[in-house]
Amino acid sequence: MLKINVRGENIEVTGSIREYVEKKLKKLEKYFEDTSSSMAHVNLKVYSDKNCKVEVTIPLPYLVLRAEETSPDMYASIDLVTDKLERQIRKYKTKLNRKSREKGFKTFEFVPTSDPKEAAAEDKKFEIVRTKSVSLKPMDAEEAILQMDMLGHDFFIYEDAETSGIDIVYRRRDGRYGLIEASDEE
Repeated sequence: MLKINVRGENIEVTGSIREYVEKKLKKLEKYFEDTSSSMAHVNLKVYSDKNCKVEVTIPLPYLVLRAEETSPDMYASIDLVTDKLERQIRKYKTKLNRKSREKGFKTFEFVPTSDPKEAAAEDKKFEIVRTKSVSLKPMDAEEAILQMDMLGHDFFIYEDAETSGIDIVYRRRDGRYGLIEASDEE
């Protein structure tokens, strides 16, 4: 049984809201073979413009399911985020099951798909059609952003000149930039 932790920001989580969240998220259990050790973290937020945001994070042993939705109605946001999570699961379950079996992870698997055509179509989605090799040049983040913009890409991998670590700069949806610093630590 999926455990659900609901908390609110700028909203009191009433019994009816909690029950609605639990009812909607329980529908996701049909996709899993075992949910006994799983916890869904649900964060409900209400903003000053009266928009309601629902964020759901379900950390699993070898992946994290996460979705968020915003709308003027809290219940609609809950519906939308649940639908988004269900689409994610259906889209990736065959691929994730195969990867977990290959790596010997049997602690958490999605219920296998019964349609062989659906499984074949999902495999095709992950087919690598091009491989590119890059040599990483030492530079700072600002130079990497310039390189990325000149190439017209949405991300750029480079070696940080100061730390000698591998970093990635990327363009965010809002047009600003993000930086991912790779580390050996977990």
